[in-house]
Amino acid sequence: MNKFSKYVGLDTHKKTIAVAVADGLGGSTRYYGEIANTPEAILKLVKKLCPDVEVLSFCYEAGPCGYEIYRQISRLGHHCSVVAPSLIPTKPGERVKTDRRDSEKLCRLDRAGELTPVWVPDQEQEAMRDLTRAREDMKDVERRTKQRLNAFLLRYGRIYTDGKSRWTQAHFRWLERLKFDHVVQQIVFQEYVDAIKQAEARVVGLVKEMEKALESWSLAPVVEALMALRGIKLISAMTIMAELGDITRFDSPRQLMSFVGLVPSESSSGPNRRQGGITKTGNGHVRRVLVEAGWCYRFPARKTAHLQRRAEKCTSEVQAIAWKAQKRLCGRYAHLLGRGKLKVQVCTAVARELVGFIWAIACEVTNQHAHSAR
Repeated sequence: MNKFSKYVGLDTHKKTIAVAVADGLGGSTRYYGEIANTPEAILKLVKKLCPDVEVLSFCYEAGPCGYEIYRQISRLGHHCSVVAPSLIPTKPGERVKTDRRDSEKLCRLDRAGELTPVWVPDQEQEAMRDLTRAREDMKDVERRTKQRLNAFLLRYGRIYTDGKSRWTQAHFRWLERLKFDHVVQQIVFQEYVDAIKQAEARVVGLVKEMEKALESWSLAPVVEALMALRGIKLISAMTIMAELGDITRFDSPRQLMSFVGLVPSESSSGPNRRQGGITKTGNGHVRRVLVEAGWCYRFPARKTAHLQRRAEKCTSEVQAIAWKAQKRLCGRYAHLLGRGKLKVQVCTAVARELVGFIWAIACEVTNQHAHSAR
């Protein structure tokens, strides 16, 4: 028996929302109409659909409109779920897609229990996610600007040979000595250099903001504990926790591996079992950070001074998990590489197993704080 008197499907857009309603007792869905995507229009809709003390169920697809509709409806005392678009059941023969059909489909599937809701972060969690993603965006701007300058210099045969690494202090001194024959070319070159310096300054500023925000973040103990792992420092740890939130909501490490899209895809039928590359579903930000961390395990297991100083800030239980992870993953890297696997495949496999140790550390820290709070 359905526990809600009505199910409301919302097909949200920037300016409008298509609304469809289905009765909890059964029957066909009916199209309510289109309303403006404003808090006032949503409040009016809720009052009109629910003049009594009944509790309604609302749902809409996760997308660029964010979670403000979810928060407003929840504050009004009704149930609201944000649905994963990629997990909505779709009939292969459906070739017509409109806002009306989408809204009716949402409320019909919600009543049938066929929709998969996503985890909705609170406002603090979403703010930390915005901060880490802003730093990632600025880093991407910096990288692209450097690529454009490199392409510009290569066209005119200006190749840096004084050192092995670029974008160091010595490299910037070399850039300052470059001169071009045409005045316009010199201006273009200087604009590229200034853009790189501005992008680097923005990245540094956002990293400082991340360090400052970590002090008052509720998940700061978990972030500091994750930094005991090899290949995970401040930026990686904060990115993981900002994107995933409370990791203990996952019942097992395998569930978390599947969530970040690091498990192999599969297409099996009858006696034939065929596995392919990783699914790449879920959170791509976390997946990228984990694969980058996986490259650090290509060296033999070793407690370096820098890693040991980070680990000493954690409890002995967390240090034991981190050392166990290093021994396991370094050995795993060497074993898979010896079997002839490609390095990128090996790092992906290491990243998948790293997720299990991250889950274990998060659960350990959360349980410790739960016991200390009693």
